[in-house]
Amino acid sequence: MLEVSRLNAWYGAAQALFEVSLRVGPGELVVLEGLNGAGKSTLLQSLIGLGPRVQGSVVLQGRSISDWPAHARAQLGLGFVPEDRRLFAELTVLENLLVAARAPTAHGQKTHSTEQQLNQVFALFPALKPMQKRRALEMSGGEQQMLSIARTLMTAPSMLLLDEPCEGIAPLLVESIRDALLQLKSQGMSLLVAEQNTLLAAHADRVITLVAGQTGASPAFLTP
Repeated sequence: MLEVSRLNAWYGAAQALFEVSLRVGPGELVVLEGLNGAGKSTLLQSLIGLGPRVQGSVVLQGRSISDWPAHARAQLGLGFVPEDRRLFAELTVLENLLVAARAPTAHGQKTHSTEQQLNQVFALFPALKPMQKRRALEMSGGEQQMLSIARTLMTAPSMLLLDEPCEGIAPLLVESIRDALLQLKSQGMSLLVAEQNTLLAAHADRVITLVAGQTGASPAFLTP
């Protein structure tokens, strides 16, 4: 599904990732662990094509996407749920979902109707269904996180990248999000999750620890 080989990333002259390699197979849950500043968010942003300047190989579904812009990676099936959620605060739950449903897929059409997609995300996150007319800014942090994940699912991804989906959220909602992600995994979706909450790591196929932008020995600094 996803193959990353010798990935390096820079913000200006400062190197943030060093020779990172990893694999996420079909239907696998891989968890990225590490302290704040270890490079977890940088890695996910590099994979979706946002943020830092990168060098290395990123292959998704057998196709090299290393030089692709973010929207093309999304159209191929890579979904990204950022840490800051990036919801349209003034729009309602339903409006946020419908905006995402209009995004094109790799083949220019969706395999499911918008109504079917809505039913699927409401089945995954039942708490959102009665909130359809509520504006995003009126939701709690946990509810916003559910909406952020649901909105990304409306683009029909085959793989999800999630940046700290359980951070700063009430324990009950953390369990709901964990259960939803595990349900997606059981349905065959691949997930790469940056998360320090052990509730997800306990169910992961693999746990990868990032330290100072690397997964192995001391980094060898490269010339950008």
